Amino acid sequence: MEPLANKIRPKSLKEFAGQEHLVGPGKPLRTAIEGKHLFSFILWGPPGTGKTTIARIYANALDVRLYELSAVSAGKEDIKNIINDPVMLDQRPKLLFLDEIHRFNKAQQDFLLPYVESGVLTLIGATTENPSFEIIPALLSRCRVFVLKSLSEKDLKSIIKRTKIKIPNDALDWLAGLANGDARIAITAVENAQRLYGTVTRESLKNAFEHAFIRFDKKGEEHYDTISAFIKSMRAGDADAAIYYLARMIEGGEDPKFIARRMVIFASEDIGLAQPTALVVANEVFRAVETIGLPEAAINLAHGAAYLALAAKDRSAYEAYFEALDDVKKTGNIPIPLKVRNAPTKLMKELGYEKGYQKYDTESYLPEKLKGKKYLKVRNKNAETRRVSAK
Repeated sequence: MEPLANKIRPKSLKEFAGQEHLVGPGKPLRTAIEGKHLFSFILWGPPGTGKTTIARIYANALDVRLYELSAVSAGKEDIKNIINDPVMLDQRPKLLFLDEIHRFNKAQQDFLLPYVESGVLTLIGATTENPSFEIIPALLSRCRVFVLKSLSEKDLKSIIKRTKIKIPNDALDWLAGLANGDARIAITAVENAQRLYGTVTRESLKNAFEHAFIRFDKKGEEHYDTISAFIKSMRAGDADAAIYYLARMIEGGEDPKFIARRMVIFASEDIGLAQPTALVVANEVFRAVETIGLPEAAINLAHGAAYLALAAKDRSAYEAYFEALDDVKKTGNIPIPLKVRNAPTKLMKELGYEKGYQKYDTESYLPEKLKGKKYLKVRNKNAETRRVSAK
Protein backbone atom coordinates (compact mmCIF):
# COMPACT_ATOMS: atom_id res chain seq x y z
CA MET A 1 0.00 0.00 0.00
CA GLU A 2 1.34 3.42 -0.96
CA PRO A 3 2.36 5.47 2.12
CA LEU A 4 0.20 8.48 2.87
CA ALA A 5 3.23 10.77 2.75
CA ASN A 6 3.74 9.82 -0.88
CA LYS A 7 0.05 10.15 -1.78
CA ILE A 8 -0.16 13.77 -0.65
CA ARG A 9 3.27 14.80 -1.94
CA PRO A 10 3.02 18.23 -3.67
CA LYS A 11 3.22 18.22 -7.46
CA SER A 12 4.01 21.92 -7.80
CA LEU A 13 5.46 24.83 -5.84
CA LYS A 14 1.94 26.14 -5.34
CA GLU A 15 1.23 23.15 -3.07
CA PHE A 16 4.67 23.14 -1.40
CA ALA A 17 5.01 24.29 2.24
CA GLY A 18 8.19 25.65 3.80
CA GLN A 19 11.67 26.57 2.49
CA GLU A 20 10.54 30.09 1.55
CA HIS A 21 14.20 31.17 1.38
CA LEU A 22 14.61 28.79 -1.58
CA VAL A 23 11.21 28.57 -3.29
CA GLY A 24 9.56 31.85 -2.35
CA PRO A 25 9.03 34.57 -5.01
CA GLY A 26 12.34 35.61 -6.53
CA LYS A 27 14.29 32.97 -4.58
CA PRO A 28 16.90 30.75 -6.33
CA LEU A 29 15.06 27.45 -6.75
CA ARG A 30 11.79 29.10 -7.76
CA THR A 31 13.72 31.17 -10.32
CA ALA A 32 15.42 28.03 -11.64
CA ILE A 33 12.14 26.12 -11.88
CA GLU A 34 10.17 28.93 -13.49
CA GLY A 35 13.05 29.78 -15.86
CA LYS A 36 13.70 26.10 -16.66
CA HIS A 37 17.41 26.39 -15.83
CA LEU A 38 19.01 22.94 -15.90
CA PHE A 39 22.03 22.50 -13.61
CA SER A 40 23.37 20.14 -10.94
CA PHE A 41 22.80 20.92 -7.28
CA ILE A 42 22.84 19.46 -3.78
CA LEU A 43 19.92 19.70 -1.34
CA TRP A 44 21.29 19.64 2.20
CA GLY A 45 18.92 19.56 5.15
CA PRO A 46 17.24 17.52 7.89
CA PRO A 47 14.96 14.56 7.09
CA GLY A 48 11.40 15.27 6.02
CA THR A 49 11.96 18.84 4.85
CA GLY A 50 11.12 18.42 1.16
CA LYS A 51 14.30 17.38 -0.63
CA THR A 52 12.70 14.61 -2.71
CA THR A 53 9.62 16.73 -3.40
CA ILE A 54 11.68 19.66 -4.65
CA ALA A 55 13.68 17.35 -6.93
CA ARG A 56 10.49 15.93 -8.47
CA ILE A 57 8.89 19.34 -8.92
CA TYR A 58 12.09 20.56 -10.59
CA ALA A 59 12.28 17.54 -12.91
CA ASN A 60 8.63 17.83 -13.88
CA ALA A 61 8.89 21.56 -14.59
CA LEU A 62 11.97 21.11 -16.78
CA ASP A 63 10.51 18.08 -18.59
CA VAL A 64 13.57 15.83 -18.17
CA ARG A 65 13.96 12.06 -17.85
CA LEU A 66 14.11 11.58 -14.10
CA TYR A 67 15.95 8.63 -12.54
CA GLU A 68 15.78 8.13 -8.78
CA LEU A 69 18.33 6.14 -6.79
CA SER A 70 19.17 5.77 -3.12
CA ALA A 71 22.89 5.72 -2.38
CA VAL A 72 22.16 3.25 0.43
CA SER A 73 21.55 0.45 -2.07
CA ALA A 74 22.75 1.78 -5.43
CA GLY A 75 26.21 1.39 -6.95
CA LYS A 76 28.25 1.90 -10.10
CA GLU A 77 26.17 -0.58 -12.12
CA ASP A 78 23.03 1.44 -11.48
CA ILE A 79 24.78 4.57 -12.76
CA LYS A 80 25.98 2.66 -15.84
CA ASN A 81 22.44 1.47 -16.55
CA ILE A 82 21.20 5.06 -16.54
CA ILE A 83 24.05 6.23 -18.78
CA ASN A 84 23.42 3.37 -21.21
CA ASP A 85 19.63 3.67 -21.12
CA PRO A 86 18.81 4.12 -24.83
CA VAL A 87 17.51 7.55 -25.79
CA MET A 88 15.49 6.29 -28.77
CA LEU A 89 12.72 8.83 -29.43
CA ASP A 90 13.00 10.38 -25.98
CA GLN A 91 15.90 12.79 -26.25
CA ARG A 92 15.16 14.73 -23.09
CA PRO A 93 18.12 15.39 -20.76
CA LYS A 94 18.79 12.74 -18.10
CA LEU A 95 18.47 13.90 -14.50
CA LEU A 96 19.59 11.69 -11.63
CA PHE A 97 18.14 12.26 -8.17
CA LEU A 98 20.53 10.51 -5.77
CA ASP A 99 19.06 10.34 -2.28
CA GLU A 100 21.50 10.12 0.64
CA ILE A 101 24.42 10.93 -1.66
CA HIS A 102 26.70 10.98 1.40
CA ARG A 103 26.40 7.18 1.45
CA PHE A 104 28.37 6.97 -1.81
CA ASN A 105 32.04 6.38 -1.00
CA LYS A 106 34.86 8.27 -2.72
CA ALA A 107 35.31 5.68 -5.48
CA GLN A 108 31.60 5.77 -6.32
CA GLN A 109 31.58 9.56 -6.38
CA ASP A 110 34.70 9.57 -8.58
CA PHE A 111 32.87 7.28 -11.01
CA LEU A 112 29.90 9.65 -11.14
CA LEU A 113 32.03 12.79 -11.64
CA PRO A 114 32.87 12.65 -15.39
CA TYR A 115 29.22 12.14 -16.37
CA VAL A 116 28.17 15.19 -14.36
CA GLU A 117 31.13 17.18 -15.64
CA SER A 118 30.36 16.38 -19.28
CA GLY A 119 26.63 17.02 -18.91
CA VAL A 120 25.64 13.45 -19.76
CA LEU A 121 23.86 13.47 -16.40
CA THR A 122 22.44 16.36 -14.41
CA LEU A 123 22.66 15.52 -10.72
CA ILE A 124 20.46 16.41 -7.78
CA GLY A 125 21.97 15.00 -4.61
CA ALA A 126 20.05 14.92 -1.32
CA THR A 127 21.88 14.67 1.99
CA THR A 128 21.35 15.21 5.69
CA GLU A 129 25.11 15.54 6.21
CA ASN A 130 27.47 18.46 5.58
CA PRO A 131 28.47 18.26 1.87
CA SER A 132 31.88 19.77 2.69
CA PHE A 133 32.76 16.56 4.51
CA GLU A 134 30.72 14.01 2.58
CA ILE A 135 31.09 14.94 -1.10
CA ILE A 136 34.42 14.95 -2.94
CA PRO A 137 35.61 18.48 -3.80
CA ALA A 138 35.64 17.89 -7.57
CA LEU A 139 31.98 16.84 -7.59
CA LEU A 140 30.93 19.48 -5.07
CA SER A 141 32.55 22.24 -7.16
CA ARG A 142 30.25 21.32 -10.06
CA CYS A 143 27.09 21.61 -7.99
CA ARG A 144 25.31 24.44 -6.27
CA VAL A 145 24.38 23.75 -2.66
CA PHE A 146 20.96 24.69 -1.30
CA VAL A 147 20.43 24.42 2.46
CA LEU A 148 16.97 23.37 3.65
CA LYS A 149 15.70 24.21 7.14
CA SER A 150 13.58 22.22 9.56
CA LEU A 151 9.92 22.98 8.92
CA SER A 152 8.19 25.40 11.25
CA GLU A 153 5.19 24.27 13.28
CA LYS A 154 3.02 26.44 11.05
CA ASP A 155 4.32 24.65 7.94
CA LEU A 156 3.84 21.26 9.58
CA LYS A 157 0.24 22.02 10.47
CA SER A 158 -0.43 23.04 6.89
CA ILE A 159 1.08 19.77 5.64
CA ILE A 160 -0.79 17.64 8.19
CA LYS A 161 -4.10 19.19 7.15
CA ARG A 162 -3.46 18.01 3.59
CA THR A 163 -3.99 14.43 4.77
CA LYS A 164 -7.76 15.21 4.95
CA ILE A 165 -7.88 13.20 8.18
CA LYS A 166 -9.84 14.80 11.02
CA ILE A 167 -7.54 15.83 13.86
CA PRO A 168 -8.40 17.98 16.91
CA ASN A 169 -6.51 21.22 17.42
CA ASP A 170 -4.81 20.03 20.63
CA ALA A 171 -3.55 16.91 18.84
CA LEU A 172 -2.44 18.99 15.86
CA ASP A 173 -0.48 21.37 18.11
CA TRP A 174 1.09 18.47 20.01
CA LEU A 175 2.13 16.66 16.84
CA ALA A 176 3.53 19.77 15.13
CA GLY A 177 5.73 20.39 18.16
CA LEU A 178 6.88 16.80 18.58
CA ALA A 179 7.66 16.10 14.91
CA ASN A 180 10.72 18.34 15.21
CA GLY A 181 10.40 19.90 11.75
CA ASP A 182 10.04 16.55 9.95
CA ALA A 183 6.92 16.31 7.76
CA ARG A 184 7.38 12.60 7.08
CA ILE A 185 7.28 11.78 10.80
CA ALA A 186 4.15 13.88 11.27
CA ILE A 187 2.26 12.35 8.34
CA THR A 188 3.27 8.80 9.24
CA ALA A 189 2.13 9.32 12.83
CA VAL A 190 -1.29 10.48 11.61
CA GLU A 191 -1.52 7.53 9.22
CA ASN A 192 -0.55 5.01 11.92
CA ALA A 193 -2.93 6.47 14.48
CA GLN A 194 -5.81 6.32 12.00
CA ARG A 195 -4.99 2.75 10.96
CA LEU A 196 -4.33 1.36 14.46
CA TYR A 197 -6.98 3.18 16.49
CA GLY A 198 -9.56 4.36 13.94
CA THR A 199 -9.33 7.96 15.12
CA VAL A 200 -6.61 10.57 15.49
CA THR A 201 -6.38 12.08 18.96
CA ARG A 202 -3.46 13.18 21.07
CA GLU A 203 -3.54 9.83 22.87
CA SER A 204 -3.68 7.73 19.69
CA LEU A 205 -0.85 9.81 18.19
CA LYS A 206 1.22 9.26 21.31
CA ASN A 207 0.69 5.50 21.09
CA ALA A 208 1.44 5.52 17.35
CA PHE A 209 4.67 7.41 17.99
CA GLU A 210 5.80 4.86 20.56
CA HIS A 211 5.23 2.01 18.11
CA ALA A 212 6.54 3.61 14.95
CA PHE A 213 9.52 5.68 15.97
CA ILE A 214 11.60 3.62 18.37
CA ARG A 215 14.87 3.87 16.50
CA PHE A 216 18.40 5.24 16.62
CA ASP A 217 18.02 8.98 16.06
CA LYS A 218 21.12 10.35 14.35
CA LYS A 219 20.20 13.89 15.36
CA GLY A 220 18.82 13.24 18.82
CA GLU A 221 19.84 12.31 22.34
CA GLU A 222 20.64 8.67 21.59
CA HIS A 223 23.09 9.75 18.88
CA TYR A 224 25.10 11.79 21.38
CA ASP A 225 24.75 9.30 24.23
CA THR A 226 26.02 6.39 22.13
CA ILE A 227 29.01 8.18 20.61
CA SER A 228 29.85 9.46 24.11
CA ALA A 229 29.76 5.92 25.50
CA PHE A 230 31.94 4.74 22.59
CA ILE A 231 34.59 7.41 23.20
CA LYS A 232 34.58 6.96 26.97
CA SER A 233 34.92 3.19 26.61
CA MET A 234 38.03 3.61 24.41
CA ARG A 235 39.41 6.19 26.86
CA ALA A 236 38.99 3.70 29.72
CA GLY A 237 40.65 0.92 27.73
CA ASP A 238 37.43 -1.11 27.65
CA ALA A 239 37.64 -2.61 24.16
CA ASP A 240 34.60 -4.84 24.69
CA ALA A 241 32.33 -1.91 25.52
CA ALA A 242 33.79 0.16 22.64
CA ILE A 243 33.04 -2.60 20.13
CA TYR A 244 29.54 -3.06 21.55
CA TYR A 245 28.70 0.64 21.15
CA LEU A 246 30.27 0.60 17.70
CA ALA A 247 27.99 -2.29 16.67
CA ARG A 248 25.00 -0.48 18.14
CA MET A 249 25.73 2.65 16.09
CA ILE A 250 26.31 0.76 12.86
CA GLU A 251 23.14 -1.31 13.30
CA GLY A 252 21.19 1.86 14.11
CA GLY A 253 22.23 3.52 10.85
CA GLU A 254 24.90 5.92 12.09
CA ASP A 255 27.15 7.32 9.37
CA PRO A 256 30.40 5.27 9.51
CA LYS A 257 32.44 8.30 8.46
CA PHE A 258 31.16 10.21 11.49
CA ILE A 259 32.44 7.39 13.71
CA ALA A 260 35.78 7.25 11.87
CA ARG A 261 36.25 11.03 12.21
CA ARG A 262 35.75 10.79 15.97
CA MET A 263 38.35 8.02 16.10
CA VAL A 264 40.89 10.23 14.29
CA ILE A 265 40.26 12.99 16.84
CA PHE A 266 40.51 10.51 19.71
CA ALA A 267 43.90 9.25 18.46
CA SER A 268 45.45 12.70 19.00
CA GLU A 269 43.33 13.90 21.91
CA ASP A 270 43.58 10.87 24.20
CA ILE A 271 46.50 8.75 22.94
CA GLY A 272 48.77 11.43 21.54
CA LEU A 273 52.47 11.09 22.34
CA ALA A 274 52.03 7.82 24.22
CA GLN A 275 51.56 5.97 20.91
CA PRO A 276 51.85 8.35 17.93
CA THR A 277 51.12 5.55 15.43
CA ALA A 278 47.52 5.59 16.70
CA LEU A 279 46.86 8.61 14.48
CA VAL A 280 48.19 6.68 11.48
CA VAL A 281 45.91 3.73 12.27
CA ALA A 282 42.86 5.97 12.80
CA ASN A 283 43.45 7.79 9.50
CA GLU A 284 43.78 4.48 7.66
CA VAL A 285 40.50 3.31 9.20
CA PHE A 286 38.86 6.50 7.94
CA ARG A 287 40.32 5.93 4.47
CA ALA A 288 39.10 2.32 4.49
CA VAL A 289 35.58 3.49 5.37
CA GLU A 290 35.69 5.97 2.47
CA THR A 291 36.92 3.47 -0.10
CA ILE A 292 35.14 0.29 1.02
CA GLY A 293 31.90 1.40 2.65
CA LEU A 294 29.46 -0.68 4.67
CA PRO A 295 28.93 -3.46 5.49
CA GLU A 296 32.60 -4.53 5.17
CA ALA A 297 33.97 -1.26 6.62
CA ALA A 298 32.46 -2.25 9.98
CA ILE A 299 35.36 -4.71 10.29
CA ASN A 300 37.86 -1.87 9.78
CA LEU A 301 36.07 0.21 12.38
CA ALA A 302 36.13 -2.67 14.88
CA HIS A 303 39.86 -3.19 14.27
CA GLY A 304 40.52 0.51 14.84
CA ALA A 305 38.30 0.74 17.93
CA ALA A 306 40.05 -2.22 19.56
CA TYR A 307 43.49 -0.77 18.77
CA LEU A 308 42.63 2.68 20.16
CA ALA A 309 41.02 1.25 23.28
CA LEU A 310 44.07 -0.88 24.10
CA ALA A 311 46.64 1.83 23.32
CA ALA A 312 48.47 3.77 26.05
CA LYS A 313 46.95 7.20 26.73
CA ASP A 314 48.58 10.64 26.97
CA ARG A 315 46.59 13.90 26.71
CA SER A 316 49.59 16.23 27.18
CA ALA A 317 49.65 17.56 23.59
CA TYR A 318 45.89 18.18 23.68
CA GLU A 319 46.09 19.97 27.04
CA ALA A 320 49.16 21.95 25.96
CA TYR A 321 47.37 23.32 22.90
CA PHE A 322 44.35 24.57 24.81
CA GLU A 323 46.51 26.09 27.54
CA ALA A 324 48.47 27.94 24.85
CA LEU A 325 45.22 28.96 23.14
CA ASP A 326 44.03 30.45 26.41
CA ASP A 327 47.20 32.57 26.61
CA VAL A 328 46.77 33.65 22.97
CA LYS A 329 43.26 34.90 23.77
CA LYS A 330 44.44 36.67 26.92
CA THR A 331 47.60 38.30 25.56
CA GLY A 332 46.74 38.91 21.90
CA ASN A 333 49.47 39.44 19.29
CA ILE A 334 52.38 40.09 21.62
CA PRO A 335 55.73 40.61 19.83
CA ILE A 336 57.56 37.52 18.54
CA PRO A 337 61.27 37.49 19.58
CA LEU A 338 63.47 38.99 16.85
CA LYS A 339 65.81 35.99 16.78
CA VAL A 340 63.08 33.64 15.54
CA ARG A 341 61.47 36.00 13.02
CA ASN A 342 61.85 35.49 9.29
CA ALA A 343 64.58 37.65 7.68
CA PRO A 344 64.21 37.49 3.87
CA THR A 345 65.67 40.98 3.25
CA LYS A 346 68.88 42.85 4.14
CA LEU A 347 66.93 45.53 6.01
CA MET A 348 65.30 42.95 8.25
CA LYS A 349 68.67 41.46 9.09
CA GLU A 350 70.00 44.94 9.91
CA LEU A 351 67.03 45.40 12.24
CA GLY A 352 68.05 42.30 14.15
CA TYR A 353 65.70 39.71 12.67
CA GLU A 354 67.18 36.20 13.18
CA LYS A 355 70.16 37.69 15.05
CA GLY A 356 71.68 35.15 17.44
CA TYR A 357 69.51 32.28 16.20
CA GLN A 358 71.09 28.84 16.56
CA LYS A 359 69.56 25.49 15.84
CA TYR A 360 68.70 23.43 18.92
CA ASP A 361 69.75 26.09 21.44
CA THR A 362 68.23 25.93 24.93
CA GLU A 363 66.69 29.40 25.15
CA SER A 364 62.90 29.67 25.07
CA TYR A 365 61.51 30.97 21.81
CA LEU A 366 58.29 32.17 23.44
CA PRO A 367 57.46 35.90 23.47
CA GLU A 368 59.06 37.81 26.34
CA LYS A 369 55.81 38.04 28.28
CA LEU A 370 55.47 34.24 28.31
CA LYS A 371 59.12 33.25 28.87
CA GLY A 372 59.43 30.22 31.12
CA LYS A 373 55.89 29.00 30.39
CA LYS A 374 55.64 25.21 30.03
CA TYR A 375 52.64 24.06 28.04
CA LEU A 376 53.72 20.53 27.16
CA LYS A 377 54.23 18.71 30.43
CA VAL A 378 55.84 15.67 28.78
CA ARG A 379 59.02 16.75 27.00
CA ASN A 380 60.64 15.01 24.02
CA LYS A 381 63.92 13.84 25.56
CA ASN A 382 65.54 13.15 22.19
CA ALA A 383 64.87 16.70 21.03
CA GLU A 384 66.26 18.10 24.30
CA THR A 385 69.43 16.02 23.85
CA ARG A 386 69.92 17.32 20.30
CA ARG A 387 69.52 20.92 21.42
CA VAL A 388 72.05 20.55 24.24
CA SER A 389 74.63 18.69 22.11
CA ALA A 390 74.34 21.25 19.31
CA LYS A 391 75.13 23.98 21.82
